[in-house]
Amino acid sequence: MYLNIFTNQSYKMATLIYNIKELLQIRTNGETKICGADMRYLPSINNAYLIIEEGLIADFGAMDAMPQSEFDTQIDASGKIVLPAWCDSHTHLVYAGNREGEFVDRINGLSYEDIAKKGGGILNSAKKLQDTSEDEIFEQSKMRVEEIMSLGTGAVEIKSGYGLNPEAELKMLRVIKRLKETYPIAIKATFLGAHAIPLKYKQNPDTYIDEIINVMLPKIAEENLANFIDVFCETGYFNPAQTERIILAGEKFGLKAKIHVNQFTSIGGVQIGVKHKALSVDHLEIMTDTDMASLKESDTMPVALPACSYFLSIPYTPARKLIDAGLPLALATDFNPGSTPSGNMNFVVSTACIKMKMTPEEAINAATLNAAFAMNLEKTHGSITIGKKANIILTKRIPSLNFIPYAFGSNLIDTVFINGKPIN
Repeated sequence: MYLNIFTNQSYKMATLIYNIKELLQIRTNGETKICGADMRYLPSINNAYLIIEEGLIADFGAMDAMPQSEFDTQIDASGKIVLPAWCDSHTHLVYAGNREGEFVDRINGLSYEDIAKKGGGILNSAKKLQDTSEDEIFEQSKMRVEEIMSLGTGAVEIKSGYGLNPEAELKMLRVIKRLKETYPIAIKATFLGAHAIPLKYKQNPDTYIDEIINVMLPKIAEENLANFIDVFCETGYFNPAQTERIILAGEKFGLKAKIHVNQFTSIGGVQIGVKHKALSVDHLEIMTDTDMASLKESDTMPVALPACSYFLSIPYTPARKLIDAGLPLALATDFNPGSTPSGNMNFVVSTACIKMKMTPEEAINAATLNAAFAMNLEKTHGSITIGKKANIILTKRIPSLNFIPYAFGSNLIDTVFINGKPIN
C-alpha cells in the first residue's frame, strides 16, 4: 500500500499505466454531457499516468506529478493513447440467425421498405427468433458481446423487439439479463415490443398495442427485465399517437423512453420524445427545423447511427446542423442483423468523421460521455474521472488522437480494460 500525497488517497493492489502519450477525455468538473461548440474540446494530458484500484479510476495526472511507489501492476504506455472505453447506447445484438439474403436483395435494387413489404426485415428476424430456443439465442449473443468488448466497448444498451409476442419478447429480455450476469461490461435492457406490427395484427395494430401494454409490460416489470422502453415511431410502423400511448404505459412501470425516430420520415416522433422527457431520440437521418427547435428546449439526447446509414445507403444524421445549433450528439452502432450487422464503435467514430463531418474530438465526445448519458450511465462511465469505472482503451503506438478515426480499417487497440482488468 502507498499514500498518494497529491490526493491524500491510499491505494492497494493498484495498477499504474505510465508514460501515456496522451490521456483523453479527462473530466473533473462533473460534466454529464457535452453540447454544441464545447464538443470540439476534448480535454487531455500529454505524458500522463493513470492509476486503477478496485476496478475504478483512482488517480491520474502528468508524469512529473506521478506518485513514486510500488504498484501491483505497471504498464508502460510509451507512444500510446488512453481513452475511455466506448459506450454504445443503441443496439439490437440479441437476435437469431442473420439476414444476409436481404443484403443481396438490396444489392439487387430492393429498398429497406420493399424488403419489409414482402415479409422481410424485422418480421423475418422475429420469425427466426420465435423458432430458436433461449439457450441458443444466448450462445449466439455471447459471441457478439465478446466481440464488442474486444473492440473497445465498455457499456452497451440492448433492445428486445425481434420477438413481437409475449413469449418471445420475454425470451429476449431474459437473454439480455443473462448476458448482464455473465459479462463485466455495463448492460442496459430496453423493451422494444413496438418494433413492428406482427402480420396477424396488421389490420388492427391497436390490438397489438393492447397486448404490449396489458400483457407484456406487467410481466417485464414483475421480472425486472428492462430499464427503458422504446418504440419505432415511423411511417408504416407506429404513429406518434400510438407511440405516446406506449411510452406513457412504460412510464407507469418505471421505464424511461428511448425512441426510434426520423429514420425515413419526420412525423412528430421527436416532439413526442421531448414532451415526455425521453432519455434519447435515435436515428434522426431526416431532420426538420421544427425537430431541431424541439430538441433545443429539452434534455433529450440526440443519437446518430452512422453505420446504419452506411449499410442501407440512406442519408446520414445532419451532425453539423445539430452541433452548430448548440445541441449535444451521441453516437451508437445500431448493431442488428438487418440494417447494421456490426458492433464496431471504432468504425462508427470513423464514419462520423468521414461522412458526417464531425471532428475527431466531437466524435470521441459523442461515443463516450454523451453516449453514456444516453444510457443513464454518465455518472459511472464515459470519461476519465476519479471514481468512475476503469473501462478504458489503451491504443497501440499511434501519432495522435486524429489517427483513431483516420485509420478506419486498422485495429489500433492494444488492450481493453473493463472494471480495471484487461480482457482477452
